Amino acid sequence: MKKFDQILGDLKKQIYHPVYFLAGEEPYYIDQISNYIAEHVLTESEREFNQTILYGRDTSMDAVLVEAKRFPMMANYQVVIVREAQHLKNLEVLESYMQKPQSTTILVFCYKYKNPDKRKSYVKAIDKKGVLFVAERLRDYQVPDWIERYLAARKFTITPKATVLLTEYLGTDLDRIHNALQKLIITDPPDHQITPELIERYIGINNDYNSFELQKAIGTGNIAKANQIVNYFARNEKEHPMVLTMGSLYYFFSKLLLYHVHKRKPRNELAAALRVNPYFLKDYERYAKHFNPSQTRDAIRILRDYDLKSKGVGNASNSQGELLQEMVWRLMHA
Repeated sequence: MKKFDQILGDLKKQIYHPVYFLAGEEPYYIDQISNYIAEHVLTESEREFNQTILYGRDTSMDAVLVEAKRFPMMANYQVVIVREAQHLKNLEVLESYMQKPQSTTILVFCYKYKNPDKRKSYVKAIDKKGVLFVAERLRDYQVPDWIERYLAARKFTITPKATVLLTEYLGTDLDRIHNALQKLIITDPPDHQITPELIERYIGINNDYNSFELQKAIGTGNIAKANQIVNYFARNEKEHPMVLTMGSLYYFFSKLLLYHVHKRKPRNELAAALRVNPYFLKDYERYAKHFNPSQTRDAIRILRDYDLKSKGVGNASNSQGELLQEMVWRLMHA
């Protein structure tokens, strides 16, 4: 099974394979590879007769293979891309096709949001003679590093706080992150550095009222600031749904609990245990003074209680915004 960078590197060198089976829970990488093939293998004039786009909901494997076995017209290759391939039935017939694939066809399957069964013989055949790629969705702790590497490849940098803002706001959806970063890059900021101010101006993430600032206010015992932020969230429930705020706070207190467990380790090991940039360790040191291990565990229990209340358990009439305000008050007095 090949990796994303290797596949894209081969394509850029015009090293092509007869079948690309692009699968997995993260659609970003699948789209990047399939779009590159669609846009670069054939010239614009060659595409008219030699590039076919099919959809798994509207076609069959028999129809796919009929297209794949055709010969190109006035071109070295023909490209057949099957989008929504996860809806295709009878994929097992690919095992037979892989015994002697059409050498002038590049057949691409976009099998999104699920993984193929690697025990199946057709999957093994693709892995042997074609390209099998499975894209795993990033974990939230992996996103900051992904953002930094993406920008570094384009000669840009980003401040630690700006990285956290994007991660908190966009989650692990790489398509959304990619689109946001593209918006920021084209602004051509001074010194090619992405800052929180730039994010607020072009992405719309409020630099003062966001989950990161709420964590900081709670962690440092700043009741006035925490109330300002949570009241803002309550007035703007659509932009700041309670479920996302709770997820962010649960993540925060889980890391704070880890800090208490590992705080005597060297800084690099401590940062690795918390899965944070070492830049933020000084913040966790401050937060730990306001929340000892027992208070941190109490905070996590409070979050679990309000998760149930947000789903209607033990809550008859309070709105999401009211629950959020009440929850933050209890966290501040844990």
